[in-house]
Amino acid sequence: MRYGVLGPLAVWDAEGLPVRVPEVKVRALLANLLIHGGGPVPADRLIDDLWAGRPPGGSVNTLQTKISQLRRVLGREQVVREPAGYRLLLADGVLDALRFQELAERARAHEEPAVKADLFADALALWRGPAYADVSESLFARAEIARLDALRLSVVEERAEVRLTLGEHSALAAELGELVARHPLRERLRMAHMRALYRSGRQGDALRSFHELRRRLDQELGVSPGPGVAALHEAILRQEPHLAPPTVESLSCRTNLPTPLTSLIGRREAVGRVRAWLSPHADTRLVTLTGLGGVGKTRLATAAARGMAERFPDGVWLVELAGLGAGSTPEDIAERVITRLGLCDTAASEPNLDDLVGWLCRAVAEKRLLILLDNCEHLVDAVAVLAGAVLSAVPAGRLLVTGQEALGIPGEVVHRVPPLALPRDSDPGAVARSSAVELFVERAAAAVPGFVLDAENAAAVAAVCRRLDGIPLALELVASRLRTLSPAELADSLALDGRFAPPEVRARGLPDRQQTLRSMLDWSWRLLSADERTVLRRLAVHADGCTLALAEAVCADRDLPAKRVRDLLSRLVDRSLVVRESGRFRLLESVAAYCAERLAEAGETAAVRARFVRCHIEPAERWNERLRGPDQRRCLELLDAESVNLRRALDLAVAGEVAGSALRLVNALAWYWFLRGRLTEARRSLRAALAAGGEAAEAARLTARAWLTGVELRMATADAAQIPAGEARLPAPAGAVPSAEAQVPAPTGADPTADEDATAGEDPTAGLGDPVLRARLQWFVGTGLTGQGRHDEGRRLVAASLAGARAARDHWGEAAALVELAAHDPARGESHAELAAALFHEAGDRWGRLRATRSLALTAEYRGDRARAERLHREGLLAAEELGLWTEVVEALTWLGRTALTGGHARRATELYERARSVSAERAYLRGEIRAEIGLGLAARLGGDQQAAKRHLNRALAKSRLSSGVSPLTEDAPPELKPVPLA
Repeated sequence: MRYGVLGPLAVWDAEGLPVRVPEVKVRALLANLLIHGGGPVPADRLIDDLWAGRPPGGSVNTLQTKISQLRRVLGREQVVREPAGYRLLLADGVLDALRFQELAERARAHEEPAVKADLFADALALWRGPAYADVSESLFARAEIARLDALRLSVVEERAEVRLTLGEHSALAAELGELVARHPLRERLRMAHMRALYRSGRQGDALRSFHELRRRLDQELGVSPGPGVAALHEAILRQEPHLAPPTVESLSCRTNLPTPLTSLIGRREAVGRVRAWLSPHADTRLVTLTGLGGVGKTRLATAAARGMAERFPDGVWLVELAGLGAGSTPEDIAERVITRLGLCDTAASEPNLDDLVGWLCRAVAEKRLLILLDNCEHLVDAVAVLAGAVLSAVPAGRLLVTGQEALGIPGEVVHRVPPLALPRDSDPGAVARSSAVELFVERAAAAVPGFVLDAENAAAVAAVCRRLDGIPLALELVASRLRTLSPAELADSLALDGRFAPPEVRARGLPDRQQTLRSMLDWSWRLLSADERTVLRRLAVHADGCTLALAEAVCADRDLPAKRVRDLLSRLVDRSLVVRESGRFRLLESVAAYCAERLAEAGETAAVRARFVRCHIEPAERWNERLRGPDQRRCLELLDAESVNLRRALDLAVAGEVAGSALRLVNALAWYWFLRGRLTEARRSLRAALAAGGEAAEAARLTARAWLTGVELRMATADAAQIPAGEARLPAPAGAVPSAEAQVPAPTGADPTADEDATAGEDPTAGLGDPVLRARLQWFVGTGLTGQGRHDEGRRLVAASLAGARAARDHWGEAAALVELAAHDPARGESHAELAAALFHEAGDRWGRLRATRSLALTAEYRGDRARAERLHREGLLAAEELGLWTEVVEALTWLGRTALTGGHARRATELYERARSVSAERAYLRGEIRAEIGLGLAARLGGDQQAAKRHLNRALAKSRLSSGVSPLTEDAPPELKPVPLA
């Protein structure tokens, strides 16, 4: 039995099904025993607690009746009577309150902030409502309720402080407000909220919060705020630097490897061998781990890679390929790698976007990194092409690959991962030394607390491990069955099962051990209930796991209510068939492949795929609407997390010739792709949706064509220009250092008029009936035209957008158009930008405020107000960092560097340009690297270091020329950027 007291009293059986405890007094009796944590409670104490000091006649007999009723529900052996009183037998991990405290302690002990935050979140997720809600008015429960409530609040405060270190201040500023209102005198909570408000640009609100605390303390307790919150108040007044959000560098994560949920057993020697092969000082640069499904290739690879993070300064990255279809190309895999490495938001800013493999190779050519390509068995040829290209272009790069066969390219070291070692005989000592037995016992102890290997069960455990050939996945699946079977019964069950017959009668065409895994999955499948099978096979449609909400939406139907999916999922997790990681439910590769077969056998593939597509269209459309408001950052994170599944939904809609669904999906995702800079993905997806067969509304087609036009214009712009158009349009501020940035030669080979015929003299939004959507798309296409140098056409569309937005009372569209028009009219630019900033602020759109703030900063520079320009650029930098828009971060840093140069502050300019270069290099943002090198050269020249200036400026020229395949020794370069021999 498992017990829940963090909310209404709840009991679940070993299968996870709820157990009803009838009658109020019986529930109160159970709550009382749980409060004592398995300790004895005297009968007279129970009588006094249950009847609040007014016991009925014959109270002892009445209590015994209630005890009997409780035993009938829980089992007679669960409630025992001892000389000291009655007590409830509680095994480890069966009470959610103790689990909550355990998770909180684990979080406090962990050093990694992201892991701490996840553990705190898992602890808080156990709460279903007020603790002991059924008996909250009972005197015997009040002290425990108060204790648990205090612990919960402390965990909320600790999690908030950790999230502040992770840069989540905007979300916290909104989330903590209601909690502070409920607990106005909690100073630690108040301090976390004040910090979040301050870092979100709401200094006034932070100060008002302190004054409210001081007033309440004085009126209610007659005391003053403590020294900690008072010191924070003073720091906010002085705007001390330590209150600033975490810097870009500290927010950068150099690995995305998951935190292991369980220990790795039996692979110590293999881990050491893989690490030695992949050492930066070794000659080996490609290691492939092969082996049958379920043997533990991914666990071995991630364990080996995790210990190598310090050896690779540019990161250790896991790229999961199981979600890609068998027909995926090297370009598809390169796009997945670009996304996982965090290069996706800048890929659209560079040339040669049709050659993503080449772009990736150039982007990481100078990096020292390790990339783990996981689950490549269905993509061997495509992965081999990509691996060969990367290894040829990246001398300091290393690749670790997992799959069921080798890639077969030169330089590859292949390590076959064997099953775990089996016991050689039945001697308990020998059995205990087997790694297969060690894994089985550890997983069994997790399923059945208190389980240990002993002389009585050693032979049976050894038999189970031998029967399963030491395959880790099979051992993990079967270990959970010890909840209902003894080791001997389990061994007999496996021996008697026809699916585990000798090899000669197994399915043909599979190696023996692969057949063993298949048999294990068959056996586990037959032990499931019908509803558990339904949920499990339907989960296989997800390419990258799913949240609980999406699992309920995809798995539920008329015969299986969504409210039941949660409990069924929990039981599948308990059986190790589903893995829960960071709030997502995933199937291991072998289980997913098996379940896909079962889905087809059930004849549900088409229906479940259609539901999967529909269930991803609806949240995508919902998140799209919220991308222009205060939930922008949260929706970006949600879309990031679901990007692989969203792509699968689009692929399924296109393959199924359901054009209506495909177009709805791409139209919902277009703005997200733009914000993340994924123009290549946007172009490919929009083209695929427009080419899909099937019926679709004409408005949806018009919308997609307009998005595609704007995207293609921007991609032509990215090829044709290195410096933002807005920078070239504004006159240089008075007293500015002559800027070489605008003189960087543009990469050649791109035709700025490539898409001119497609848009010349026409409005691609004509025919759209939605005035808000049409105005926004006119702005999107118009800004693409102006960025390409077609200013007259672009301004006409943007002006039409402004008029349309105002007519439709769309404040967001009006603000977007005003920001663009501000760049074309310096005389009225400030008023346009100020109105746009106010409208974006009203909408809560941080991206829009960033753009408006930059326009105001440029106008301030134009008027010679350097102090205001710097303050505005800093605000823009903060917003860009919060949203994770790294190209915008670089732009803000370079503008700040230019402002410092204008003021004659060479040292400060150098610091800013160094940060810009670091972020640009990390994100493979070539234009940012060029601008940063130029800025460093100008700063060095201002500081009198001519040699350093020449080095930086030559690097800028070389990067600009070589990026397009043109020699850096061209004769028409500006004099200050021509290569200069160094003495």
